[in-house]
Amino acid sequence: MFAQLAYYLSYSFVRNALIVGVLIALCSSLLGVTLVLKRFSFIGDGLSHVAFGAIAIASVMKLTNRMFLVLPVTILCAVLLLRAGTRTKIKGDAMVAMLSVGALAFGYLLMNIFSTSSNLSGDVCSTLFGSQSILTLTTTDVILCSVLSVVVVLIFVVFYHKIFDVTFDENFARASGTKAGLYNLIIAVTIAVIIVLAMNLVGSLLISALVIFPALSAMRVYKSFFSVTVCSAVTGVVCALIGMIVSIFADTPVGSTIVAVDVLAFGLFTAAGFLQGRARVVA
Repeated sequence: MFAQLAYYLSYSFVRNALIVGVLIALCSSLLGVTLVLKRFSFIGDGLSHVAFGAIAIASVMKLTNRMFLVLPVTILCAVLLLRAGTRTKIKGDAMVAMLSVGALAFGYLLMNIFSTSSNLSGDVCSTLFGSQSILTLTTTDVILCSVLSVVVVLIFVVFYHKIFDVTFDENFARASGTKAGLYNLIIAVTIAVIIVLAMNLVGSLLISALVIFPALSAMRVYKSFFSVTVCSAVTGVVCALIGMIVSIFADTPVGSTIVAVDVLAFGLFTAAGFLQGRARVVA
């Protein structure tokens, strides 16, 4: 098995996929803790559908690099969800639902009307659920993903304490002089970047799992924000690696396999948390 794995790793496209997968999983799991604690988990799902609609538009326009359209559109919608959702009569989950369903329907409609592919259903499924496209990444894709991932991690590390304050008690953070609106905006823009990066890895319908499951798994065992964040990051990276390796060996869809591993990890962490609680009661 190890010899076969070494054989696969001799190919640059496999190494590229593993690098990108690890970076995306790391970024997703870091921000996932904040999103879960702030009850913003649904934003990831909504923005992923927006990204699908943007991809459909980019396909119709026959853009050679869809990232230049998908990324700005997703970031813009993240800002709208944050700002408009709190200042208009349409708030919270209703705003997310409108954007999510509207973008998904609009994107699929465009792909049907202006389809230039002989396999439309295959293209749609690949975009929604992920495909083997992670194994066809170019060097430019890897460099772009690496740069954006490093930026995301640096933002999280530099503003860690401010993000912590805004996550746990936004009102107190405002009262103490913290610009909570600015840091909420940073969180929204950052998660938009992560979602766009993760499109090739797991597909638009499975991105939320990549963001949420590592954080929820860590919360089954650890209680402090720092411990949960570190455990979430490690869990996300390990699950992504295992999922991609299993996908390569078993020839299964990359995104679905990674999410399946995340679900299994959540089950293991839940069991560990239960046993940990029982041990404390006995002690």
